[in-house]
Amino acid sequence: MRVALIGPPGSGKGTQSANLRDRYAIPHISSGDLLRDAVSRETELGMQAKEFMSSGRLVPDKLVLGMMKERFEQPDCAAGFLLDGFPRTVAQAEVLGAMLDAKHAPLDSVVALVVAREEIVVRLGGRRSCGKCGKLYHVTFDPPAVAGKCDACNADLVIRDDDREETIRQRLEVYEEQTAPLLDYYRNIGLLAEIDGVGVQADISGRIAAALEVV
Repeated sequence: MRVALIGPPGSGKGTQSANLRDRYAIPHISSGDLLRDAVSRETELGMQAKEFMSSGRLVPDKLVLGMMKERFEQPDCAAGFLLDGFPRTVAQAEVLGAMLDAKHAPLDSVVALVVAREEIVVRLGGRRSCGKCGKLYHVTFDPPAVAGKCDACNADLVIRDDDREETIRQRLEVYEEQTAPLLDYYRNIGLLAEIDGVGVQADISGRIAAALEVV
């Protein structure tokens, strides 16, 4: 099973990636994790990527795809893999497709988690974290016993910069600019499975599994 999972920030990709990894016993491959690992191991590609990351620039597709190619050649990918949040653009998708076709191991499906913008704003905008111990809460779904205070250490809860509404909306705009064409690309070649990402986690997992079973 070779699957790519895409979706906007706050759509539940992390949770569903873990479920898919365990259900199908396939490695979970995140481009961000690959970049951080390559940099920490000081590989040739990692050191090239570090130059871009250190200066706040985007790592070029060529380097990211080079790391992907190295990862696909590892033995645990022989039975399949799960790509998390990658590809992000049509250009990446085209090169990835050619790379996998050359290995005679094309993607079986691209699963897109569909969640309305305002739902995501509520999900991410309601997150709070303890400024002392880091414990996470949500004002609606997982509130602390005392508003604004951590249950574990009684320190004040804070809103991280990434969880401020203006930042969330900006991140969503970037995602929609990059990913709307990507969804059309995979839809046109018959690989896209759009899954309702709202509801109980187990139900969402069931929807994804049902879509993958018809591949």
